[in-house]
Amino acid sequence: MRSVRLRSLVTNESGQSLLETAMTLPLILLIVVGIFEFGRAFQTWQVLSNAAREGARVAILPYATLADVQSRVNSYMQGGQLDNFQNATVSINQNTPVVVGVGTAASSVVTVTYPFSFSVLNPVANLVVNGSTVGSPITLAVSAQMRNEAQ
Repeated sequence: MRSVRLRSLVTNESGQSLLETAMTLPLILLIVVGIFEFGRAFQTWQVLSNAAREGARVAILPYATLADVQSRVNSYMQGGQLDNFQNATVSINQNTPVVVGVGTAASSVVTVTYPFSFSVLNPVANLVVNGSTVGSPITLAVSAQMRNEAQ
């Protein structure tokens, strides 16, 4: 009877599953948070892409000013619920040549640059690997070009 009890104590595997969970849980957490954060980054890129496109639509109008374009881009980013859209940089060039057929025409190029920071990925990555740079802030840049309307 005593040898059976001793054998059951020695071969008890309840601690093994706890150890396996402790080893795999941080990696699973990192993967799940990574999926969430890159989804947020893609959604932000979509908002920036559409904001640049909206700015280019305003920029091609005959009497559009740079302030009009800037205002349209900012309002679109604000509507897209970007946290710090004030930190975005908008560059506008309303006289860029573009090839049309065998000739060239004037076009407008609107470029939006936005500092995107991961809110959860970096702290979780530091839990898995101390000093990790995974999830450091990145800069998203998007351009849109459209041919100017005749003035």
